[in-house]
Amino acid sequence: MTVQDAALNLRSLSLDHQSLSKMLVKKENSLIIQDLDGVCMGLVKDPLTRVIDPQYLSAAKSFGSHFYVLTNGEHIGKRGVNGIVDRVLGDGNLAQEKGLYLQGLAGGGVQWQNCYGEVSHPGVSDREMAFLAAVPNKIADYLKELSKQPKYGLDETKLAAYINATVLDNKVSPTANLNVFHEVFQDNPELYADLQQEIKFLMDRLLSEARQQGLNDSFFVHYAPNLGRDEAGQEIMQPSQGKDSGTTDFQFMLRGGIKEVGVLVILNHYYHLQTGKYPLGESFNGRQAPKEQTALLKLVRDNFDPQVMPTIVGVGDTVTSKAVENQGQMEFKRGGSDRGFLELIQALGREFQTNNVIVYVDSSGGEVKNRQALKLDRSNPQDIKVIEGVGDPRDTEDPLTLNIAFPGGHKEYITFFCHTAKNRDFD
Repeated sequence: MTVQDAALNLRSLSLDHQSLSKMLVKKENSLIIQDLDGVCMGLVKDPLTRVIDPQYLSAAKSFGSHFYVLTNGEHIGKRGVNGIVDRVLGDGNLAQEKGLYLQGLAGGGVQWQNCYGEVSHPGVSDREMAFLAAVPNKIADYLKELSKQPKYGLDETKLAAYINATVLDNKVSPTANLNVFHEVFQDNPELYADLQQEIKFLMDRLLSEARQQGLNDSFFVHYAPNLGRDEAGQEIMQPSQGKDSGTTDFQFMLRGGIKEVGVLVILNHYYHLQTGKYPLGESFNGRQAPKEQTALLKLVRDNFDPQVMPTIVGVGDTVTSKAVENQGQMEFKRGGSDRGFLELIQALGREFQTNNVIVYVDSSGGEVKNRQALKLDRSNPQDIKVIEGVGDPRDTEDPLTLNIAFPGGHKEYITFFCHTAKNRDFD
């Protein structure tokens, strides 16, 4: 690797997309692991309105085994990405015939799909699937009961539409998405904040119900965005503040459905395609892996051949760092649904000296207003620079370095992605 290429992993919020493209074009042993919403699709209040660029689908296909998605959303179901793909192609059979579905992991890491739309849920039991299947109706029923409270003042004629947009009946990650209610209560933010707490209470109750049914360690709640994890390893909900909606997505997910574990599942699959062998075994799945980064690194170090390890480019859009006061001391809550897997990719690059690159796509221009925009210095049009990132500028010890930034959001990233795929000869 040239000095210029190696320097990419040492940069911070660089706008040098050309050098990243050149690296991916020249280096065959490279692997892109990419989030979806906000990265290759705009963030919208209603997931049913999402669209995807067909040129992006073709570009993803051309990367072959060197590209995988890793998302907390899902491939299948009414709100799955496969449906978006079918709609944009205008033919329900074309994606399957041509292999244009996005291969990789959904549900945080428990729903595997190849490019032909063949889906599996390794390590998930029938009892767990049955419990998950009942969650959407429980969320809907709870919202209906809450709506009867006079303080919310909801229009009964629109309530069904609100609930339909809020309850995401995903197969392995049923979700309460509060974007529509944030808009409804935009003039009464205290009501939205109250609803946030109510949904958190519901999620805690669902976890309790699962334990009562003997599913003690089956599920957890993913908050997006969030404030990192507490001392017990549980994610911390981000309360709304003014126009900032804070946590909008309350995802009831399967244990093992965390993105950093998904990185290992993808690497295990990638190594098999390169060498014919699975370093962690053919049946390895995310539910068998440890959660802590140090343990994950050790698992890779002990089982993966360094000579085969690719240069990994991790791409995400949800990373947070917020200052909070704790007993008179300032501390920083670092979170975001992409932070964990991006930090692991960064750590793997250092461990294996593969110069992994972390890419940040600014999704603040979408409909969902809980993202902090990058601040740019445009005084010199020939040398535009990022002068402030997405975290708290006082957080000088954030372990995650965002090497390359796309302030133009998903459209700018897609242009880069398609250009790179067109010039790359490997598959």
